Amino acid sequence: MLRLCLGITLIYLGAAGLSGKPSEPTTLIQNLIAAAAGTFLLAGLWTPAVGALIALDEVWIALSLHAANREDMWLHIRLAIFAVSVAMLGPGVWSIDARLFGRKRFDIDRTRGGRPSP
Repeated sequence: MLRLCLGITLIYLGAAGLSGKPSEPTTLIQNLIAAAAGTFLLAGLWTPAVGALIALDEVWIALSLHAANREDMWLHIRLAIFAVSVAMLGPGVWSIDARLFGRKRFDIDRTRGGRPSP
C-alpha cells in the first residue's frame, strides 16, 4: 500500500511539473526522475535502488534553490521519508522484484534463542 501511494503521488507530481510552463533544466530533471521512479515503484522493479533514488531526489527538490514554493519543502521531505521506508521494506509480494528474484523469508528458531544450529 505504501509503495502504491508513493508511486501514484510521484507520478502525479512529476507529470504536473512537466506539464507546466517550460522551466529550468534542473527542475525538468527533478520532475523526470520523480515520474520515472514513481512508475518503477508502482511496478515494483528495483525497489530498494529506486527508493533510495527517490529519497535523494526529494531531498534535492526540498533543498533546491529553484524551488517555487518554500512551503512545499515539508511535502518533499515527507516523500523522502516514505521513499526510505519503501526502500527498507522491499518490494512486497505483488511486484516484479518478487517474481524475478523470489520472496525472501527469514525463519527465526525460537527454541534455540535465535542462535544458528550447530
